[in-house]
Amino acid sequence: MLRIAAAGNPGTSATLTVEGRVVGPWVDEFRQACQRILVTGAELTLDLHEVAFVERDGLELLQSLVDRGVTVVNCPALVREQLKALSRC
Repeated sequence: MLRIAAAGNPGTSATLTVEGRVVGPWVDEFRQACQRILVTGAELTLDLHEVAFVERDGLELLQSLVDRGVTVVNCPALVREQLKALSRC
């Protein structure tokens, strides 16, 4: 299960707080939530403090978001290491 909560000012900046596991169909849900903000031109921050696990598709999505200038905060150590490993592949 995945929970995504949005906060911020539409059109300028927004933070998505993500909780749970970014796996299976939740990866697309996460992608859509991010895209809804990014298309407005707002700066996006992802707070991953409560993320327990991210599968490969989710990691690739996170990496692509970071490459687009999205800020990631409170990234759990496991997810941070998974992202490092992905970038070395």
